[in-house]
Amino acid sequence: MKVFTTRIIPEEGLALLERAGITVTQWSEPREMSLEEMIAKCKENDALLFAGGRKIDRSLLEHCRHLKIISLLSVGYDNVDLKAATELGIQITNTPGVLSNATADTAFLLMLTVARKAFFHHKRIIKGEWGFSSPTANLGVDIEGKTLGIWGLGNIGSVMAQRCRAAFDMKIIYCNRHRNEAAEKALDAQWVSFDELLEQSDVLSVHTSLTPETKEKFNKAAFAKMKPSAIFINAARGGIHNETDLIAALETGQIWGAGLDVTNPEPMHPDNPLLQMPTVAVLPHIGSATVETRNAMSRIAAQNIIAAFEGQPVPNPVNHIYAL
Repeated sequence: MKVFTTRIIPEEGLALLERAGITVTQWSEPREMSLEEMIAKCKENDALLFAGGRKIDRSLLEHCRHLKIISLLSVGYDNVDLKAATELGIQITNTPGVLSNATADTAFLLMLTVARKAFFHHKRIIKGEWGFSSPTANLGVDIEGKTLGIWGLGNIGSVMAQRCRAAFDMKIIYCNRHRNEAAEKALDAQWVSFDELLEQSDVLSVHTSLTPETKEKFNKAAFAKMKPSAIFINAARGGIHNETDLIAALETGQIWGAGLDVTNPEPMHPDNPLLQMPTVAVLPHIGSATVETRNAMSRIAAQNIIAAFEGQPVPNPVNHIYAL
């Protein structure tokens, strides 16, 4: 059996596939494949390990309906047409669980970076502006004892809440479709409505999937309901916020700051005004980018493929989600 990977993958996953007798071909060029190139590569293989690149839409899937499985090197699956894949009999899997800590740490990093204007001050040093200082200039804000609002209190959101509660004794409120009673007990978290989340949060951190329901949920109307001192954090998916509305909210003082590991669109254009704002921190989607986490993700992605080739139930299927 043969597998094609859209990126060079971490060694642990690669070794697992090769030990199972699977031939692996990896895309090693530092550019995105064209649609034609991807179709051609897929047709030469029995499975696709997708580690980034173009969307897997119906057109691509119909050309590659022979694929036994598409194993995603990610938790997110919003870049795949699950309905089309399921209709064509192609299994789609992801890598849940193992990146919760790393992604939550990135959100925590962004919160502190924004609160203390760290990127802005670093740029001042580069520009040679570290000189005369005033006790009232370029001040940040404290996090201690503030209210953390979590939109999507699942695995990643719960770790973020744990970090913030332990480090800064933050009060935890959250908004989910359904209550998370286990997290309420562990974190003394309070379930609130979306409007209450917007109105009460000092830091509002997004940890939900991108779906038609969540697409650009944080827009002009949402930002208008937030505190003028609030910090907005998105380490989930860029499509969850409307970037034009976010820029306007920051420029007009509707909210105080923003920390983004994901942008809309992505990648962000280098002349985006967010990159020049003192109370904004932007990272290039590095939520899971640690050696340990990426190795764990590659192992799970490989295990999904091996199970499919052996005719066993795949450990992490997501095909069923399109019907929910």
